[in-house]
Amino acid sequence: MTLPDSFDYLIEPLGSNHNRTVFCCGVESLDGYFQRQAGQDARKRVAAPFVRVDKSSGNVAGYYTLSAFAINIGELPLEISKKLPKYPVVPAILLGRLAVDLNYRGRGLGELLLMDALHRCLQSEIAAMAVVVDALDDTACSFYAHYQFQRFPASLNRLFLPMATIAQMFE
Repeated sequence: MTLPDSFDYLIEPLGSNHNRTVFCCGVESLDGYFQRQAGQDARKRVAAPFVRVDKSSGNVAGYYTLSAFAINIGELPLEISKKLPKYPVVPAILLGRLAVDLNYRGRGLGELLLMDALHRCLQSEIAAMAVVVDALDDTACSFYAHYQFQRFPASLNRLFLPMATIAQMFE
């Protein structure tokens, strides 16, 4: 499939009108989740999946999920935790999954999905001090690090981005 440099799209919550069966990003855990579990998670309010839809075809070009999360304050780097209230856990938002269909790769859709997710998190009226991701591999870690995500000191693939940094990104 060849796409124009810019295609007409919208990003919206996952609904029953979205065809999930043909989505393929090439990572079985992400494909399987989207095809078989995402709708159920949305209905049960366990995760909020959002899809980027190609308006011309109706295809889902990519998706991400958001859900509530808590960070054990002791898991954060000392330079960050010392500035926070001394609660045992602090609220955060988990960017649980982010994937782009193989047919839409190479168009910057991963970045656009990430920016949409971060903007939604920033605009939320629910308090959160950071957005957390669990990257699947080193490539995903590098992707998130490019956008200023920091690794948790005791975890190789768990990263976070403070909400203050997100706010600066959108100023």
